[in-house]
Amino acid sequence: METNPRVLRDLIHLALLEDIGDGDHSSLSSVPADAMKKARLLVKQEGILAGVEVALVILEETATLYNHPQANVEVFIQDGTRIKVGDIVMVIEASAQLILKAERLLLNIMQRMSGIATYAREMVDIIGDLPVKLLDTRKTTPNFRLFEKMATKIGGAVNHRMGLYDMIMLKDNHVDYAGGIEAAITNARNYLKANGKNLKIEVETRSLAEVDEVLRVGQVDIIMLDNFSLENMREAVKRINGRFETEASGNITEKTLRAVAETGVDSISSGALTHQIQSLDLSLKAF
Repeated sequence: METNPRVLRDLIHLALLEDIGDGDHSSLSSVPADAMKKARLLVKQEGILAGVEVALVILEETATLYNHPQANVEVFIQDGTRIKVGDIVMVIEASAQLILKAERLLLNIMQRMSGIATYAREMVDIIGDLPVKLLDTRKTTPNFRLFEKMATKIGGAVNHRMGLYDMIMLKDNHVDYAGGIEAAITNARNYLKANGKNLKIEVETRSLAEVDEVLRVGQVDIIMLDNFSLENMREAVKRINGRFETEASGNITEKTLRAVAETGVDSISSGALTHQIQSLDLSLKAF
């Protein structure tokens, strides 16, 4: 997934407006406008660091939006690094009012991104010796997906589709509404041809019988095995026999991941990478 810099800045801009509104009156009322100060970003919990590059953009956008001089930032630890309590990630030297405006947004994003990256790394390490990819999903926080997808990638997982626009995924409801697997696949192929689009097609299967139906129809790129037992998943991989990529899905956590990976699937998707995360404890302290 390539991060669009303009989209990243637009999201940060909106988040600043949400938080600051018509002014940071706490800072405006108590801190001189010309005061220049320093702050350290401190680590208070072990994990994988994520969001450093985002933090730099937050500081830039805050300065631009509120007419502060740009901050001087010295970064000591980069994204993807394992961090421990007491580490100093960066030192910021800037207008005190800029630091206070940016503080909460910077921490909110970095803490959540670091929590996601930490869990993703734990999951990836469980299957690191096997030829299988760990994929993220669309089970993300609205208007925060870009940051969450960045974090899963920093943690070592692979970004799956970003949204509904960059791939065709025919899930159970699509299949049911279309009138069956063959109708759904045929309709999707006709749609791509009629609209001149070149998108991969993935189809979800819920049983070995549906796997056989996809194998009969063909014309897809990936077969998802959703909530299969381990026995049926192994059988499905055997039947597919490399004709199409395989993706396992459904209640995948660190407790089930290894066993699923050992069935021979090509990839495993887990919504838990983004929707069951505890933020990592970071702090921004003046000095």
